[in-house]
Amino acid sequence: MIAFLGAMISGLLRHDWSSGEDILSHWLIPGLILLIVAYGFGRGVKVYEAVTEGAKQGFDISIRIIPFLVAILVAIGMFRASGAMNMLTSALSPYTSWIGMPPETIPMALIRPLSGSGALGVMSDLLQQGPDSYEAFVASTMMGSTETTFYVLAIYFGSVSVTKMRHTVLAGISADIAGLVSASIWSSVFFRP
Repeated sequence: MIAFLGAMISGLLRHDWSSGEDILSHWLIPGLILLIVAYGFGRGVKVYEAVTEGAKQGFDISIRIIPFLVAILVAIGMFRASGAMNMLTSALSPYTSWIGMPPETIPMALIRPLSGSGALGVMSDLLQQGPDSYEAFVASTMMGSTETTFYVLAIYFGSVSVTKMRHTVLAGISADIAGLVSASIWSSVFFRP
């Protein structure tokens, strides 16, 4: 705590404050941390012990969810390596063209509900081919409009041992489909080459 305060004061003294506009951007996070710590001390909470206990619980949770992560990542890798992704993309491209979804973005649309990092990899490939292209625009919009539904279900429900998900899967997939369709339609409206 003392080292943190010393670093803050040292930073305050060394910084050139003549512009004045970046004070908030530089000190918002450290100030928020200091406010939380001060609030904890004011409430009589043993802040250091609470932080270490939270870190311990976080580590335990991460150990419990590793099997779910491995299963998802292996399944995605097998699906892509088998060629099934390319066959599915070819089969779906005539239908997705109705809503303006380019065939290059179909793999990202299929992977996004399973893995955010897998979808990010597909999107990165599209951005490297042409960052100002329509495909990259649609992929970026899809990335922001959808969620990693099965990843979230596996991690969060698995970490607290929930086995009956009821309508969660249907609601999540419906939201993903709505996000993909909306991203495709609105991208065709707003994209300007």
